[in-house]
Amino acid sequence: MRLVSKRLAACAASLALVASAALVGCSGQPSVGQESSSSSVNENADAVELQIFAANSLSKAMEEVQTIYTEQTGVTFADTQYEGSGTLNEMLGGGAYADALITASASTMDTAVDSGYVDADTRFSLFSNDLVIVSGLDSSLEDVTLEDIASGTYTLAVGDASVPAGNYAKQSLTTTTPPCWISADGTVGPDCSGKEGTFEGTPLEGKVTEGSSVGNVCSYANSGDVDLAMVYSSDVYRFGNVKQVGTAPFGTHKPILYPAAVCTVSEHPEEAKAFLEWCSTDEDAIKVWQEWGFELV
Repeated sequence: MRLVSKRLAACAASLALVASAALVGCSGQPSVGQESSSSSVNENADAVELQIFAANSLSKAMEEVQTIYTEQTGVTFADTQYEGSGTLNEMLGGGAYADALITASASTMDTAVDSGYVDADTRFSLFSNDLVIVSGLDSSLEDVTLEDIASGTYTLAVGDASVPAGNYAKQSLTTTTPPCWISADGTVGPDCSGKEGTFEGTPLEGKVTEGSSVGNVCSYANSGDVDLAMVYSSDVYRFGNVKQVGTAPFGTHKPILYPAAVCTVSEHPEEAKAFLEWCSTDEDAIKVWQEWGFELV
């Protein structure tokens, strides 16, 4: 009896080992259905390509950030469009496709919301910036104030009405004594739009060059075409060849904010929203923004 029991136990153990090996083989080799499902998910993730419309001043930093995001998630980016914020709205109004919009002013995002280009519920302020006074690297100027500009001693470059940096500059120039820019409706500082007005009759009459982008404005200062220019602090990092010689005081212009939102025509709204949120929370992304002179709100 003992011998029979031992043989039965040995047989049972052998059967258990065979069953165990079969289970291990099954667990290590996914079924056809499981493999197909997993492959499909990966292919779908890789297939997501986002089209971003972003303000000119974000170009260098955004390129680095998008590379990091692709490495982390597999999401790729189409040819990101960098233009003046007003131009980006015009492109959307003309039927251009974009998944997300980042502008360089609240007013241009207001226009995008009012025009139905973006989903207002996804809007948030992503970055802030400073308005600074710059000169060419060879310039001997330093510690320049708005009142120095109001003396009429220097020539100046600012953005035109379509460039948010130019709007902020003109807002600041209404606060000098005497005013260097006069708004069409008589408003001053943060109360004016900085879009409609004139330099005529001010100390800067005939001394201002307006550029269609902050890049052009910086180049005027770098080349010596003008003594000074007013741009964002991030532009000093982005373009180089200019140096900061002053800052427009807080309160002389509206807060400089970069709002972001998902576009209403986006075919990937959740992915676009996830990217924008990642931009403001990921440590590697934050490091890049800071290196290029942007501050997270």
